Amino acid sequence: MTNLVNVNQFPDFGLAGQVALVTGAARGLGRAISLALANAGADLALGLRDLNHHADLPDEIRALGRRVLPLQMDMSKLHEISKAVDAAVAHFGRIDILVNNAGIAPENAAESVTEADYDATVSINLKGTFFASQAVGRIMIRQQRGRIINMGSQAGFVALPGESVYCMTKAGIAHLTKCLAVEWGKHNITVNAVAPTFIDTPGVQEFLANPAARADVVERIAALHRIGQPMEVAGAVVFLASPAASLITGHTMLIDGGWTAR
Repeated sequence: MTNLVNVNQFPDFGLAGQVALVTGAARGLGRAISLALANAGADLALGLRDLNHHADLPDEIRALGRRVLPLQMDMSKLHEISKAVDAAVAHFGRIDILVNNAGIAPENAAESVTEADYDATVSINLKGTFFASQAVGRIMIRQQRGRIINMGSQAGFVALPGESVYCMTKAGIAHLTKCLAVEWGKHNITVNAVAPTFIDTPGVQEFLANPAARADVVERIAALHRIGQPMEVAGAVVFLASPAASLITGHTMLIDGGWTAR
């Protein structure tokens, strides 16, 4: 039996010459992931809910010597997803990496969740992720190569009070990741997810500003007892996008500081 792996070749963590599309790229994890991918060598298509709100991110990516294309890409609007993917391919000629980062997490007790809350969360977190994967997956099937990394959460593995719908969508992301990995593996496409704990981003700063809430979170992050930083998640995304992770697919990597180890 022929060994398909060159045992004398060291793992390759570089992304030179590759094109990555990151959704929800404007701030927080999306911003950190975009910069980390650019630092590893990738050119960036930035999926933005509002094309006019991206701060200095494109300039920072250009300063790293990479090409960048900001795109209007509201993940609740399927026509914007398909239009953005088409624009990225027209501009760069290919998409090698998709990072489905966009998501929302409206906090509400289960008995108080409205249909509008439910629909908005499912629309972006699950529906948007699926159809972005579908649109880019078709490109990757033609290329016979690709890497898809979905943004899960530890909330897909543990219950967070007041986040029932969010938890449900992130559990769904973990299983969708497996399903797409099995379907598209024959096309040399890997599909994985990362599942962070609480990370110091604009989306959680108000919650963590409550001393009692912050103390509870830090205690539950059982091994490291600290809030995570965006680049600590971005590092895992770069790894999963790289040739070094070529045998990993259908996997959700917990980045939870030990929360679920208890």
